[in-house]
Amino acid sequence: MGATELITRADAVRALGARWLPHLGAYGDEDFVCSPAGLWLALGAVAAGARGETAEELRVLLGVAGDEAAEAVTVVARELAGTDALDVATGVWSGIPLLPAYRQALPDIGFGALDRDAQARLDAWVRESTGGRIGRLPLALDGSEALVLVNALALKASWRAKFNAALTRDEPFTDVYGDTVPVPTMRQLVPARWVWTVDGTTVVELPCEGEAGPRVRFLLGAEGAGAAEVLPAAWTPDARREPLAAEAVDLALPRFTLRTETDVHAQLDALGVGAASLPEAADFTGLAAKRPLWISAAVQEAVVEVAEQGVEAAAVTVVAMTRGGAPPRHKLIARVAFDRPFGVVVLDASGAVPLFAGWQSSAPR
Repeated sequence: MGATELITRADAVRALGARWLPHLGAYGDEDFVCSPAGLWLALGAVAAGARGETAEELRVLLGVAGDEAAEAVTVVARELAGTDALDVATGVWSGIPLLPAYRQALPDIGFGALDRDAQARLDAWVRESTGGRIGRLPLALDGSEALVLVNALALKASWRAKFNAALTRDEPFTDVYGDTVPVPTMRQLVPARWVWTVDGTTVVELPCEGEAGPRVRFLLGAEGAGAAEVLPAAWTPDARREPLAAEAVDLALPRFTLRTETDVHAQLDALGVGAASLPEAADFTGLAAKRPLWISAAVQEAVVEVAEQGVEAAAVTVVAMTRGGAPPRHKLIARVAFDRPFGVVVLDASGAVPLFAGWQSSAPR
């Protein structure tokens, strides 16, 4: 992939992330972790079969749709797979015949049958693809699905400079409600070049092992700033960074785990994708001819763990499609509240594509 094309695709993933973040932790006191890259790849694979108004809505959100989406998904997935310690996988399980052109346009995607044993097989695929970090498909299949598309991202990376576990101790800090509690806090002296500010947000990057390791950045915004304001600073261009006027930084970073299940389907309309989730309006005739399909469910489960040795993260994004006229599925809604105000973003080796983005607004337990 050429440099210009990489920037264009990365811009599209970042734009999706920035558009999505205001709908996560909407009240400012909720923890969450999501995968902008995972959602972009999953919706992009679905958008490859979109036509008409459905394709135009998805193009506004993703930057691509129709025939161009298939190529873009393939290119981005291969580029991301070049990041050390990151695994990328996508699979489609279908109970209806798919157009040969759709299957051929996505050469890196595996295809399988959607039958009565699909739940167990997809659960096993999720566990294997995420190294056990996510134990099951974050969607209970009820038999109404005509097609299920699943994207999985899994990361296990070690810090280039690991924290000394003997220095980890409980230290007080104040959560979003103003309550002060002790939490396990790691300590390390890091070079000042690993720290910078962007419009009042402090960014700390901890390098990972490997020549093409992921970029892990921790963000502390101005008092009262929320996730949607703070997290995009992780991928702000270098020209807007302000270096720190110091030789080194005494870093105190909580050890934490974030896990969230997000009902993306409930957010599609707010993201500008209305036709795709309406039985009477969706047009996915580039995916299956004469089979009216619509997005009946979209769920993402993501987890990120930060400790003395490194970072582990995984995300599974599921898009289920149902034939027109089928009854709507009950929405899956999950809420996880930790209430500790700082962010974490894991980017690919180029530092351009946000793989994972999380907000810790509570005291880690």
